[in-house]
Order: sequence, then structure tokens, then C-alpha cells
Amino acid sequence: MSFATPPGWYPDAGTPGTDRWWDGTAWTAHTRPSAAVAPQDPAHQPYVPQAFGPPVPPAPPLSRGGSRTRVLAIALSGLLVLGAAVTAAVLLGPDDSGTRAAPGLTASDPVPSAPAASATPSPQAGQDGDPGVLADQLNGITLAVPDGWEKAKNTSDDAPTIRTAVSYDCPGTSASFCYRGTVSTRSARAGRTDPKAIAEADITTAADKAYEEDVLGRRTHGGITSHRVLKAQPVAVAGRAGYLVRWRVATGKGPGGVVQSVAFPSTVGSETPVIVRLAFDADRPELPVSLMDTITRSIRPIGDSATSGGVGASIGP
Repeated sequence: MSFATPPGWYPDAGTPGTDRWWDGTAWTAHTRPSAAVAPQDPAHQPYVPQAFGPPVPPAPPLSRGGSRTRVLAIALSGLLVLGAAVTAAVLLGPDDSGTRAAPGLTASDPVPSAPAASATPSPQAGQDGDPGVLADQLNGITLAVPDGWEKAKNTSDDAPTIRTAVSYDCPGTSASFCYRGTVSTRSARAGRTDPKAIAEADITTAADKAYEEDVLGRRTHGGITSHRVLKAQPVAVAGRAGYLVRWRVATGKGPGGVVQSVAFPSTVGSETPVIVRLAFDADRPELPVSLMDTITRSIRPIGDSATSGGVGASIGP
């Protein structure tokens, strides 16, 4: 039986000192400097055996008669005791704490190596476990989960996602269900670096995925009939200069919604731009447009709770 390895940063065997992102299925092009140097392989560390155990008793002087057989037996017994002690020292050498250690690798054992780009890595420790924070390990950001929201366990595109905890029957089809609010994060397409151009291009995709049709082609809100731009401006997100575009969309059925795309450079790896998509059903008192600003301001680099960012923050060079 095989177990899927979760996404995470793992040592790149082909480039020492570099971590590469494993997306849960395959290796990606995202890299970053390794956080720490791996410890030395125990098979390469010299072992100095410790001499311990009962000393060999001296052989008594030879005497006449039948004592020679008894002397030889005593000497042989002592040699056997010493051999057992030396064997124990080699196999069970004391560890740093002075206690006996379990047997380790021998010179004839194969030496383990770091996973190659085609191999499945071991699970990464320290995965996101805080229900109040969504962590995008690949893009190196976190954002706050509002009260009454939840982190989605499964999504159609495997993007880190939060959403309102209660679903409802979509107004355009009874064969599907919808959520009043969703927020997801993802990497921008390779080769694109300008946050303004990325956000302006992504807003159409964000609107279509939220209110045009689902992955099965069902028009969950009766399709989008029109849209108007509410906001398009530079913003500072997680301490980086980014760009925000926000639309109000009208739909064939239901109240329509408000969608937003924010793009900004990542603080990790190759600094590939990050996209954060937000979609709120319109005219919901629990989902004011100001909540989009609050969520955007909550975006932080992983491990940095103090970096300012979001709507209204100043943009540095």
C-alpha cells in the first residue's frame, strides 16, 4: 500500500543547498535556498569502539598432575568473555548520552541518499494546523480565516482555499451547491511578472469560475450577464508592491456577486507572483465588500506576523 506525500519543500538531490517544491504528485520548477544543511550521514562518521567488560583473568601457574586441562579451560573461558565484550562494544557503542545505542549502518549496508527529482519525498514536518490561518506553503504566504469560514479539504484545482462553512443550492441548477464566499491562492502562470497585467488578466477567470459555470459546465448562477469595475489600483500585499482589480458581476439567476484578483511577488524561491482570488455573493450582510479589504490586509509571508500589507498600505520601491 502506498501513501501520498503532502506538498512541501524538500531537498533537491540534483542541486545541493537547494529545496524544490513537491506538489503532492510531481516536482515543480519552484526552488529556494535550503533552510539548513543536512546532518552528516551516520554511515560516514568514523566509529571508535569502546573497550569494556570484565578483564581476562591471569592464567595460574602450571602444576604437575591433571591441572593443565583445568588451566586451559579457564584461559578459554576468559577469551570467550573478552570476545563477547568486544562484540557488544562494536554493535552497541554508547551514544552521546552515555546509554547504549541501537545497531546502526555497517560498511556493507547501502548508504541512503536524498530523493531524486523523480522520487517521492518523505513527508514534511510542520504543516499548517491552525484552523484560523490558511497557509500556502508553495507561495510562502498565510491569510486569516474569518469567523464562520472553513478551510476547504478538497477543491477542483487543488488550490489552497477557504470558504463560508455552509453551502446552499445554486440558483441556476439544483444539481450543484454553492458557497456564499470563497478565497483561494495560486501561482501566476510561468513567465508573467507584472502584477498589474496579471491581475487584469486573472479577474475574468476569477469571475467565470465563481459565477459563469462550474468544472462540469453547469451554469450555477445562470451565467454572467454583465460586469462593472469597482476598483483597479496598486496595493501593498505582504510588504510587496502588487495590484488589485475588483468587479461587480450580474448573473442570469440570483443576486450576482463581487469578485477580486490580487497579484503580488512571492517572498520565497524565485519570487513567482502570487494570485489571491476572492468571490462574495452580492447583497449579503455577512459579506460586506470591506471584508475583502480585511482579508487582503491579513496576508503575510509565512513566519512573519508583523509585515504590513493590503489595501491602503503604502507601497515601497
